[in-house]
Amino acid sequence: MKNAQVSVGGELVGRIGRGLMVLLGVAEGDGAEDVRYMVDKIPNLRIFDDSDGKMNLSCLDVGGSILAVSQFTLFGDCRRGRRPSFTAAAGPDQANALYEQFVQGVRALGVCVETGVFRADMDVSLVNHGPVTIMLDSSKSF
Repeated sequence: MKNAQVSVGGELVGRIGRGLMVLLGVAEGDGAEDVRYMVDKIPNLRIFDDSDGKMNLSCLDVGGSILAVSQFTLFGDCRRGRRPSFTAAAGPDQANALYEQFVQGVRALGVCVETGVFRADMDVSLVNHGPVTIMLDSSKSF
């Protein structure tokens, strides 16, 4: 990703250059183990090009930043009816606590992390470079 930013009420609250946009959803039942998994996995994913043009470098390797935005709507279930159900998403207190743990955990690795505003109506934009969009789920084994 080349750059990303998030604004609330017309005010810019987070902006990064090269790095990762992380839309972070917290499910009911997620806990500290899930946060540890994501803190270890995301900054170390080898998805940036090396000098040969191969995805071989991590966000840590390239000195990239992360824009972390809370996103409960990732758990929208649209299988029935025409209105999504969000019952699989964690409640706000649990979700915010785990979101904050994720942010602090990645910062502790030395990564610059910018954030949105939890539970706010946010305008999020990014300039994505390349065909890389990855969905990670800490509860699934592939």
